[in-house]
Amino acid sequence: MLEELLIFTRGGLILWALSGSGGAAVKASPIDALIRSCLLEDRSADGTGASQDGKRAFKWAFHNGLGLVFVAVYRRVLRLLYVDDLLAAVRAEFARIYHPKRTNYDGFSDVFRQLHLEAQARAEEMNKSKQAPIESRPAPPPSVSHDVDSNVPGDSGGNAGGRKQDGSDGDSGKDEYSGEPEPKDGGAFNLSMLRILRDKLLQSKNTDTKKNKPDKKGRQKDHDKEPSHKKLDFSDPAERGKVTDHVAVKEGLSKMDKDEQVGDVSKAKGWFSSVFQSIAAGNSVIGKSDLQPAVKALKDRLMTKNVAEEIAEKLCESIAASLEGKKVGSFTSIASTVQAAMEEALLRILTPSRSIDILRDVHAAKERERPYVIVFVGVNGVGKSTNLAKVAYWLLQHDLSVTLAACDTFRSGAVEQLRTHARRLQIPIFEKGYERDPAVVAKQAIQEATRTKSDVVLVDTAGRMQDNEPLMRALSKLINLNSPDLVLFVGEALVGNDAVDQLTQFNQKLADLSPVPAARLIDGILLSKFDTVDDKVGAALSMVYVSGAPVMFVGCGQSYTDLKKLNVKSIVNTLLK
Repeated sequence: MLEELLIFTRGGLILWALSGSGGAAVKASPIDALIRSCLLEDRSADGTGASQDGKRAFKWAFHNGLGLVFVAVYRRVLRLLYVDDLLAAVRAEFARIYHPKRTNYDGFSDVFRQLHLEAQARAEEMNKSKQAPIESRPAPPPSVSHDVDSNVPGDSGGNAGGRKQDGSDGDSGKDEYSGEPEPKDGGAFNLSMLRILRDKLLQSKNTDTKKNKPDKKGRQKDHDKEPSHKKLDFSDPAERGKVTDHVAVKEGLSKMDKDEQVGDVSKAKGWFSSVFQSIAAGNSVIGKSDLQPAVKALKDRLMTKNVAEEIAEKLCESIAASLEGKKVGSFTSIASTVQAAMEEALLRILTPSRSIDILRDVHAAKERERPYVIVFVGVNGVGKSTNLAKVAYWLLQHDLSVTLAACDTFRSGAVEQLRTHARRLQIPIFEKGYERDPAVVAKQAIQEATRTKSDVVLVDTAGRMQDNEPLMRALSKLINLNSPDLVLFVGEALVGNDAVDQLTQFNQKLADLSPVPAARLIDGILLSKFDTVDDKVGAALSMVYVSGAPVMFVGCGQSYTDLKKLNVKSIVNTLLK
């Protein structure tokens, strides 16, 4: 059964809902999130989607000529096969009665019920034809076996399949009859092939068993086993929490307060327009075939800029779906229309949907007499600790007091690394050594920062792969126990498709392991090693696209000043030039 079906304009005006009560039926609906995160931001055009909790599925269709959107919602486990057919029928029928000045379509409910029944009937009929009995289908030709005499399918004495009446084989071949049932089509099993398959299965099982067995010295061979750090903690307990007398590092002003620009900020028209300048569509309706050359060239261009292939494909499909059926002016080429639409979509995706002003939020928390807490998360080796120190340096330049929390109790040397940054920056560090619960360490650090009236707490966490269940569970516990103000994902600007997988699985794990329904996910992104990618800035787009979280910081060097803001217009121009 369908839960909801909604028809609304591109401007957001609801024309008809399945319940027939208009907009009141869809308040707090999963469609709201779909409209905000997907349809309005051109994040997908394949017509399908799923809710965040994974329990509902969405399908939608557009009518670009009239500017209408049709969305259906149903339980994911039902796997309704008729929804695509139903949406197409509803779109065609509603387009017939639609008028721009009309806002009430209550009479469409009777039409919808009839279309719904017809779509269900067609789906059931198709399903029955697929499940027709085997006897009604044409029999396949008999198979040929070299182990049994296939020239004698049966005789009057009951000899079938080359088997003699006395129970002996009709052929003195290598394989003996072992009681296997004979196929109904008159063919015979190839027993030698069955033996080969059986041997391969047994060999595979033995190999898997050997991998998990301990060796002669009792050492476990499982590489996923977490190493113990009991002998790796060489830190001096007396050094913990101390601020030494080293002279504070002075490297000038942080680049965070300057706009980050990548490549040529001038409008990038030359390359794209020159390729398709000859494609003109003088005041005509854009067809799907007209869009294909320009869209394909744009997809290839995005991929050369390190945009993940899946993201580039979805973006281009979305642009094509939004332009199909529209009219273009006499002196406007399809290429320039496609580029303008893509530029608008990229600006919409990369521009944060909500303002995150860290300095303003820190002062707001300060007025409530509590510290502002930022947690840095990410995979191994992306530079979390280094970029955490850059953020600390930037905050210090704005006259804010900062405390570091050493919650990477997993990697040997992590506490010493953070302590070095704390000494150079002349700020306190809260640490408890190794093999401690990072969630508890973070909680104690926040309590200490509250007592000492510190403005900001920067929490360093262990690097972890997105499929490491124990470490992801520990991270979820840390976030849910301490409720930080900002969860920053540190990712490399060098990655393309990996960025999609990392961020998607991080968010999915945090959602799955959350003890509360409203799971806390990634709030923002810090892109490290941005100075190494030249114009291949696609990772920024890929990460924002899959998570909806904005890029808040860009790491562009080795010193504390090398932290910048992301210039969205500059990134868009670089991607399209």
